[in-house]
Amino acid sequence: MAIPDRFNAFRIHQDDTGYHAGLEPIGLDQLNPGEVVLRAHWSSVNYKDALAGTGKGKGKILRRFPLVGGIDVAGTVVASTDPAYREGDAVLATGCGLSETRDGGYSPYVRLAASAVIPQPTGLTPREAMILGTAGFTAALALVRMLDNRQTPAHGPLAVTGATGGVGSLAVDIFTRAGFEVHAISGKADQADYLRGLGAREVLPRDVLATARPMESARFGGGLDNAGGAMLTSLLAQTVPYGSVVSAGLAAGPALDMTVMPFIIRGVSLIGVSSSSAPRDLREAVWAKLGGAWKPAHLETICTGEVGLDGLPAAFDTLLAGGHHGRTVVRID
Repeated sequence: MAIPDRFNAFRIHQDDTGYHAGLEPIGLDQLNPGEVVLRAHWSSVNYKDALAGTGKGKGKILRRFPLVGGIDVAGTVVASTDPAYREGDAVLATGCGLSETRDGGYSPYVRLAASAVIPQPTGLTPREAMILGTAGFTAALALVRMLDNRQTPAHGPLAVTGATGGVGSLAVDIFTRAGFEVHAISGKADQADYLRGLGAREVLPRDVLATARPMESARFGGGLDNAGGAMLTSLLAQTVPYGSVVSAGLAAGPALDMTVMPFIIRGVSLIGVSSSSAPRDLREAVWAKLGGAWKPAHLETICTGEVGLDGLPAAFDTLLAGGHHGRTVVRID
Protein backbone atom coordinates (compact mmCIF):
# COMPACT_ATOMS: atom_id res chain seq x y z
CA MET A 1 0.00 0.00 0.00
CA ALA A 2 1.34 3.41 -0.98
CA ILE A 3 1.63 5.79 1.96
CA PRO A 4 0.52 9.34 1.06
CA ASP A 5 3.00 12.18 1.39
CA ARG A 6 0.73 14.00 3.87
CA PHE A 7 -2.09 12.93 6.18
CA ASN A 8 -4.01 14.59 9.02
CA ALA A 9 -3.04 13.59 12.55
CA PHE A 10 -4.04 14.90 15.99
CA ARG A 11 -0.79 16.51 17.13
CA ILE A 12 0.04 18.14 20.45
CA HIS A 13 2.43 21.08 20.88
CA GLN A 14 3.83 23.08 23.75
CA ASP A 15 5.97 26.09 22.96
CA ASP A 16 6.36 29.78 23.77
CA THR A 17 2.78 30.43 22.66
CA GLY A 18 1.37 27.84 25.07
CA TYR A 19 -0.20 24.39 24.87
CA HIS A 20 -2.24 23.60 21.77
CA ALA A 21 -3.44 20.52 19.93
CA GLY A 22 -5.49 19.64 16.88
CA LEU A 23 -5.50 18.11 13.44
CA GLU A 24 -2.62 19.05 11.19
CA PRO A 25 -1.04 17.59 8.05
CA ILE A 26 2.18 15.69 8.66
CA GLY A 27 4.35 13.23 6.77
CA LEU A 28 5.70 9.82 7.74
CA ASP A 29 9.15 11.35 8.16
CA GLN A 30 7.81 13.43 11.07
CA LEU A 31 6.91 10.34 13.10
CA ASN A 32 9.26 8.53 15.46
CA PRO A 33 11.53 5.91 13.94
CA GLY A 34 10.31 2.34 14.18
CA GLU A 35 10.34 -1.01 12.42
CA VAL A 36 6.60 -1.29 11.76
CA VAL A 37 4.25 1.12 9.98
CA LEU A 38 0.49 0.64 10.42
CA ARG A 39 -2.51 1.88 8.53
CA ALA A 40 -4.53 2.69 11.64
CA HIS A 41 -8.24 1.88 11.70
CA TRP A 42 -9.32 2.40 15.31
CA SER A 43 -8.11 3.99 18.53
CA SER A 44 -9.83 4.97 21.77
CA VAL A 45 -10.20 7.74 24.34
CA ASN A 46 -8.61 7.15 27.74
CA TYR A 47 -8.32 9.51 30.69
CA LYS A 48 -4.63 10.00 29.93
CA ASP A 49 -5.52 10.85 26.32
CA ALA A 50 -7.89 13.54 27.55
CA LEU A 51 -5.24 15.00 29.86
CA ALA A 52 -2.62 14.89 27.12
CA GLY A 53 -4.92 16.37 24.48
CA THR A 54 -6.01 19.30 26.62
CA GLY A 55 -2.96 19.99 28.77
CA LYS A 56 -5.12 19.67 31.89
CA GLY A 57 -4.19 17.74 35.02
CA LYS A 58 -1.54 18.13 37.67
CA GLY A 59 1.04 15.86 36.10
CA LYS A 60 2.58 15.93 32.67
CA ILE A 61 1.62 13.14 30.29
CA LEU A 62 3.75 14.06 27.29
CA ARG A 63 7.46 14.11 27.96
CA ARG A 64 8.43 15.77 24.70
CA PHE A 65 6.77 17.88 22.04
CA PRO A 66 5.36 17.78 19.47
CA LEU A 67 3.76 14.35 19.58
CA VAL A 68 0.78 12.67 17.97
CA GLY A 69 -1.72 11.75 20.71
CA GLY A 70 -3.44 8.43 21.39
CA ILE A 71 -2.12 5.66 23.66
CA ASP A 72 -3.99 2.90 21.78
CA VAL A 73 -4.16 1.85 18.14
CA ALA A 74 -5.34 -1.08 16.03
CA GLY A 75 -4.59 -1.40 12.35
CA THR A 76 -2.94 -3.23 9.48
CA VAL A 77 0.78 -3.44 8.75
CA VAL A 78 1.72 -1.58 5.57
CA ALA A 79 5.51 -1.77 5.94
CA SER A 80 7.93 -3.61 8.20
CA THR A 81 11.64 -4.18 8.51
CA ASP A 82 11.02 -6.79 11.22
CA PRO A 83 10.47 -10.30 9.81
CA ALA A 84 7.87 -11.03 12.51
CA TYR A 85 5.41 -8.67 10.78
CA ARG A 86 4.31 -8.67 7.16
CA GLU A 87 2.17 -6.35 5.10
CA GLY A 88 -1.49 -7.07 5.78
CA ASP A 89 -1.04 -8.37 9.33
CA ALA A 90 -3.70 -7.17 11.78
CA VAL A 91 -2.01 -5.82 14.90
CA LEU A 92 -2.52 -3.53 17.89
CA ALA A 93 -0.48 -1.53 20.37
CA THR A 94 -1.35 -0.07 23.77
CA GLY A 95 0.84 1.97 26.09
CA CYS A 96 4.54 1.36 25.43
CA GLY A 97 5.23 5.09 25.49
CA LEU A 98 2.62 6.08 22.92
CA SER A 99 1.58 9.71 23.44
CA GLU A 100 4.20 10.00 26.18
CA THR A 101 7.58 9.63 24.51
CA ARG A 102 6.46 8.36 21.09
CA ASP A 103 3.92 9.42 18.49
CA GLY A 104 0.62 7.69 19.19
CA GLY A 105 -2.44 6.31 17.48
CA TYR A 106 -4.45 9.41 16.50
CA SER A 107 -3.20 9.29 12.94
CA PRO A 108 -4.02 7.34 9.76
CA TYR A 109 -0.44 6.09 9.74
CA VAL A 110 1.50 5.09 12.85
CA ARG A 111 5.14 4.02 13.07
CA LEU A 112 6.00 1.76 16.00
CA ALA A 113 8.86 -0.17 17.49
CA ALA A 114 8.29 -3.85 16.75
CA SER A 115 8.51 -4.59 20.48
CA ALA A 116 5.29 -2.58 21.02
CA VAL A 117 3.26 -4.44 18.40
CA ILE A 118 0.97 -7.34 19.34
CA PRO A 119 -0.77 -9.53 16.74
CA GLN A 120 -4.51 -8.92 16.92
CA PRO A 121 -5.91 -11.74 19.07
CA THR A 122 -8.14 -14.34 17.51
CA GLY A 123 -11.67 -13.60 18.63
CA LEU A 124 -11.43 -9.79 18.46
CA THR A 125 -12.12 -7.39 15.60
CA PRO A 126 -9.98 -4.23 15.46
CA ARG A 127 -12.94 -2.20 16.75
CA GLU A 128 -13.52 -4.61 19.63
CA ALA A 129 -9.82 -4.49 20.47
CA MET A 130 -10.08 -0.72 20.84
CA ILE A 131 -13.27 -0.84 22.91
CA LEU A 132 -10.98 -2.79 25.21
CA GLY A 133 -7.77 -0.84 24.62
CA THR A 134 -5.64 0.14 27.58
CA ALA A 135 -8.74 0.11 29.83
CA GLY A 136 -9.60 -3.52 29.12
CA PHE A 137 -5.97 -4.55 29.23
CA THR A 138 -5.62 -2.92 32.66
CA ALA A 139 -8.73 -4.67 34.00
CA ALA A 140 -7.57 -8.06 32.72
CA LEU A 141 -4.02 -7.49 33.95
CA ALA A 142 -5.46 -6.75 37.41
CA LEU A 143 -7.26 -10.10 37.37
CA VAL A 144 -4.11 -11.92 36.28
CA ARG A 145 -2.22 -10.35 39.18
CA MET A 146 -4.94 -11.32 41.67
CA LEU A 147 -5.08 -14.89 40.40
CA ASP A 148 -1.29 -15.12 40.63
CA ASN A 149 -1.76 -14.13 44.28
CA ARG A 150 -4.20 -17.04 44.87
CA GLN A 151 -7.41 -15.01 44.68
CA THR A 152 -10.49 -17.21 44.23
CA PRO A 153 -14.26 -16.61 44.13
CA ALA A 154 -14.40 -18.26 47.57
CA HIS A 155 -12.76 -15.15 49.07
CA GLY A 156 -15.98 -13.26 48.40
CA PRO A 157 -17.11 -10.45 46.08
CA LEU A 158 -14.63 -8.27 44.24
CA ALA A 159 -15.24 -4.54 44.63
CA VAL A 160 -14.68 -2.30 41.61
CA THR A 161 -14.41 1.43 42.31
CA GLY A 162 -15.00 4.01 39.60
CA ALA A 163 -17.19 1.32 38.09
CA THR A 164 -18.81 3.39 35.33
CA GLY A 165 -15.46 4.42 33.83
CA GLY A 166 -13.69 2.53 31.08
CA VAL A 167 -11.50 0.37 33.31
CA GLY A 168 -14.30 -0.09 35.83
CA SER A 169 -16.97 -1.06 33.30
CA LEU A 170 -14.72 -3.60 31.62
CA ALA A 171 -13.56 -4.97 34.98
CA VAL A 172 -17.16 -5.63 36.04
CA ASP A 173 -17.74 -7.62 32.85
CA ILE A 174 -14.38 -9.42 32.80
CA PHE A 175 -14.41 -10.40 36.48
CA THR A 176 -17.96 -11.72 36.12
CA ARG A 177 -16.95 -13.74 33.04
CA ALA A 178 -14.10 -15.23 35.08
CA GLY A 179 -16.53 -16.52 37.71
CA PHE A 180 -16.32 -13.83 40.40
CA GLU A 181 -19.17 -11.99 42.09
CA VAL A 182 -18.71 -8.28 41.52
CA HIS A 183 -19.88 -5.34 43.62
CA ALA A 184 -19.69 -2.11 41.64
CA ILE A 185 -18.99 1.09 43.59
CA SER A 186 -19.98 4.33 41.90
CA GLY A 187 -21.10 7.86 42.60
CA LYS A 188 -23.45 7.75 39.60
CA ALA A 189 -26.69 6.33 40.99
CA ASP A 190 -28.40 6.83 37.63
CA GLN A 191 -26.08 4.21 36.09
CA ALA A 192 -27.05 1.37 38.41
CA ASP A 193 -29.00 -0.46 35.69
CA TYR A 194 -26.04 -0.09 33.32
CA LEU A 195 -23.71 -1.71 35.88
CA ARG A 196 -26.13 -4.52 36.69
CA GLY A 197 -26.44 -5.16 32.97
CA LEU A 198 -22.68 -5.72 32.83
CA GLY A 199 -22.93 -8.34 35.57
CA ALA A 200 -22.61 -6.47 38.87
CA ARG A 201 -24.42 -8.38 41.62
CA GLU A 202 -24.65 -5.24 43.75
CA VAL A 203 -24.24 -1.53 42.96
CA LEU A 204 -23.05 0.41 45.99
CA PRO A 205 -22.60 4.14 46.67
CA ARG A 206 -19.18 5.62 47.35
CA ASP A 207 -19.97 6.09 51.02
CA VAL A 208 -19.46 2.36 51.64
CA LEU A 209 -15.77 3.31 51.41
CA ALA A 210 -16.04 6.41 53.58
CA THR A 211 -14.63 4.89 56.76
CA ALA A 212 -11.42 6.31 58.20
CA ARG A 213 -10.82 3.54 60.72
CA PRO A 214 -7.75 1.34 60.15
CA MET A 215 -9.82 -1.88 60.24
CA GLU A 216 -13.48 -2.61 59.52
CA SER A 217 -15.62 -5.71 59.25
CA ALA A 218 -14.47 -7.64 56.22
CA ARG A 219 -17.04 -7.54 53.43
CA PHE A 220 -15.03 -7.77 50.19
CA GLY A 221 -12.89 -10.59 48.91
CA GLY A 222 -10.66 -8.00 47.26
CA GLY A 223 -11.06 -5.73 44.29
CA LEU A 224 -9.85 -3.27 41.72
CA ASP A 225 -9.48 0.35 42.81
CA ASN A 226 -9.45 3.20 40.29
CA ALA A 227 -9.73 5.97 42.88
CA GLY A 228 -6.74 5.90 45.22
CA GLY A 229 -6.71 8.04 48.33
CA ALA A 230 -9.21 7.42 51.11
CA MET A 231 -11.33 5.02 49.07
CA LEU A 232 -8.41 2.66 48.57
CA THR A 233 -7.55 2.90 52.27
CA SER A 234 -11.13 1.98 53.20
CA LEU A 235 -11.28 -0.89 50.71
CA LEU A 236 -8.15 -2.40 52.19
CA ALA A 237 -9.64 -2.06 55.67
CA GLN A 238 -12.73 -4.04 54.54
CA THR A 239 -10.96 -6.87 52.69
CA VAL A 240 -11.06 -10.45 53.98
CA PRO A 241 -7.95 -12.32 55.13
CA TYR A 242 -5.58 -13.02 52.27
CA GLY A 243 -7.68 -11.09 49.79
CA SER A 244 -6.04 -9.00 47.08
CA VAL A 245 -6.68 -5.39 46.10
CA VAL A 246 -5.23 -4.01 42.87
CA SER A 247 -4.48 -0.30 42.57
CA ALA A 248 -4.96 0.96 39.01
CA GLY A 249 -5.84 4.65 39.27
CA LEU A 250 -5.83 7.84 41.30
CA ALA A 251 -9.03 9.66 40.37
CA ALA A 252 -9.58 10.59 44.04
CA GLY A 253 -5.92 11.32 44.74
CA PRO A 254 -2.46 9.72 44.83
CA ALA A 255 -1.92 9.79 48.60
CA LEU A 256 -2.40 6.69 50.75
CA ASP A 257 -2.81 7.51 54.45
CA MET A 258 -3.24 4.27 56.39
CA THR A 259 -1.79 1.85 58.90
CA VAL A 260 -0.21 -1.52 58.16
CA MET A 261 -2.95 -3.32 60.10
CA PRO A 262 -4.78 -4.85 57.09
CA PHE A 263 -1.48 -6.33 55.93
CA ILE A 264 -0.18 -7.77 59.20
CA ILE A 265 -3.49 -8.78 60.80
CA ARG A 266 -5.42 -10.09 57.79
CA GLY A 267 -2.63 -10.73 55.31
CA VAL A 268 -4.28 -8.49 52.73
CA SER A 269 -2.22 -7.82 49.59
CA LEU A 270 -2.01 -4.47 47.81
CA ILE A 271 -0.94 -5.10 44.22
CA GLY A 272 0.06 -2.61 41.55
CA VAL A 273 -0.41 -2.78 37.79
CA SER A 274 1.28 -0.76 35.08
CA SER A 275 -0.33 -1.30 31.70
CA SER A 276 2.27 0.78 29.87
CA SER A 277 5.34 -1.09 31.10
CA ALA A 278 4.02 -4.66 31.20
CA PRO A 279 6.57 -7.06 29.64
CA ARG A 280 5.77 -8.40 26.21
CA ASP A 281 5.07 -12.01 27.23
CA LEU A 282 2.57 -10.79 29.80
CA ARG A 283 0.91 -8.46 27.29
CA GLU A 284 0.50 -11.32 24.83
CA ALA A 285 -0.96 -13.60 27.51
CA VAL A 286 -3.44 -10.95 28.68
CA TRP A 287 -4.59 -10.16 25.14
CA ALA A 288 -5.06 -13.86 24.44
CA LYS A 289 -7.39 -14.00 27.47
CA LEU A 290 -9.27 -10.93 26.25
CA GLY A 291 -9.88 -12.55 22.89
CA GLY A 292 -10.91 -15.83 24.51
CA ALA A 293 -12.32 -16.85 27.86
CA TRP A 294 -12.35 -13.34 29.31
CA LYS A 295 -13.80 -11.53 26.30
CA PRO A 296 -16.45 -9.21 27.78
CA ALA A 297 -20.00 -10.20 26.94
CA HIS A 298 -21.21 -6.58 26.71
CA LEU A 299 -18.67 -4.75 24.58
CA GLU A 300 -21.27 -2.88 22.55
CA THR A 301 -23.04 -1.78 25.73
CA ILE A 302 -19.76 -0.53 27.16
CA CYS A 303 -18.97 1.33 23.93
CA THR A 304 -21.07 4.43 24.55
CA GLY A 305 -19.38 6.73 22.06
CA GLU A 306 -17.70 6.77 18.66
CA VAL A 307 -15.91 9.77 17.15
CA GLY A 308 -13.59 10.60 14.30
CA LEU A 309 -10.31 12.41 14.80
CA ASP A 310 -12.15 15.73 14.48
CA GLY A 311 -14.38 14.78 17.41
CA LEU A 312 -11.54 14.29 19.89
CA PRO A 313 -11.61 17.72 21.61
CA ALA A 314 -15.30 17.37 22.51
CA ALA A 315 -14.75 13.78 23.70
CA PHE A 316 -11.86 14.92 25.91
CA ASP A 317 -13.94 17.68 27.49
CA THR A 318 -16.85 15.35 28.21
CA LEU A 319 -14.61 12.75 29.80
CA LEU A 320 -12.79 15.25 32.02
CA ALA A 321 -16.08 16.81 33.10
CA GLY A 322 -17.29 13.44 34.37
CA GLY A 323 -20.16 13.38 31.91
CA HIS A 324 -19.34 10.07 30.28
CA HIS A 325 -19.51 6.41 31.17
CA GLY A 326 -18.13 3.36 29.40
CA ARG A 327 -15.75 3.68 26.47
CA THR A 328 -15.38 5.93 23.41
CA VAL A 329 -13.71 4.51 20.34
CA VAL A 330 -12.03 6.62 17.67
CA ARG A 331 -12.68 5.84 14.02
CA ILE A 332 -9.67 6.71 11.90
CA ASP A 333 -10.80 7.29 8.30
